[in-house]
Amino acid sequence: MKDNYKKIGLWQTAFLGDAVLTLPFIKALSLRYPDAEIHLFVRKGVELLFEAQKELTAVHGFDKRGEQKGLGAAYSFGRKLGAQGFDLWISAHTSFRSALVSRATKIQDRVGYDEPWFSSFAYTNRVKRKFARLEEVERLMTLGLPLGIGCKAPMAELNLPGAAIQKATEFFDKISDTPVIGIHPGSTWETKKWPQQNFAATITKSVDAGFKVILFGGPGEEEKLCVRIAEQSGRRDDILNLSGKLSLPELAAYIKNVDAYLTNDSGPMHIAWMQNVPLVALFGPTVRRFGFFPRGENSTVLESESELECRPCGLHGGKTCRKKHHKCMLDISVERVWDELLKKVEIRRAGS
Repeated sequence: MKDNYKKIGLWQTAFLGDAVLTLPFIKALSLRYPDAEIHLFVRKGVELLFEAQKELTAVHGFDKRGEQKGLGAAYSFGRKLGAQGFDLWISAHTSFRSALVSRATKIQDRVGYDEPWFSSFAYTNRVKRKFARLEEVERLMTLGLPLGIGCKAPMAELNLPGAAIQKATEFFDKISDTPVIGIHPGSTWETKKWPQQNFAATITKSVDAGFKVILFGGPGEEEKLCVRIAEQSGRRDDILNLSGKLSLPELAAYIKNVDAYLTNDSGPMHIAWMQNVPLVALFGPTVRRFGFFPRGENSTVLESESELECRPCGLHGGKTCRKKHHKCMLDISVERVWDELLKKVEIRRAGS
């Protein structure tokens, strides 16, 4: 492979959290090739989060659930990319669609994982993914091995647009005297969700302790979930429900300002730890060895304390619990969560 590249494409069109986890690798790429253009390709809608990222020349949304759905559209997209002057292509995603895009580009140097089987026709340089042996950040770093990039992940920072930062600053300046707990009760996967009555009980405790509570969530079903939880808490008038009201950059800027953040395993969880926000993350159907736990000394993961033979039940969880009991999430008590949140608030306030 070459010592110098002029235009690099990095492809990760999975979920929001997967895209956030590429930031250390993007940092490493920029250090290895300081004069190169670096273009990030993500799922459509996610690109807004990275529009101010300093290491990136541009970020592009791929509409794999809309106009660019289907293998024919993916192949056509890859052909167009191949005519745009890229001399290095790196894919962090392992789907057949991603492999097809890579193959279609015909870029001379294409780096990807050595599995699944179809990777052999998509990439000119393949590395072992080492799933369940490395955390995802380190797995991503192995994509740099053919380029002479080491496996140690550099410190990365999520850069946000000035407008989003200013909006969050003005908002929190008005409530800076009160500890603020941010809560994100949603998840793409139903079995990853802590029961809504538990979130409601935690909100009740928080408000009664004199804390300000902000509910975060995306538009649609998460927005409806936040409304139900606010009602169930009995403290609706004391809660700031911002679900469905913030752009992704604004969401990240608001999360950065809370004293503690409570969330299921979700994309915003990765936004939180990437910004060193005191974090309590609730894990049920998935486990640490998958490599997607939050990182950093300010992150705490709570799991069932029971040995459940059905856990993990899949890479992502599922729509319903196969055993019909959902113990992996039900076993996490409100009291455990509340105790951890209090510790996080104390740490944040002591450092402010």
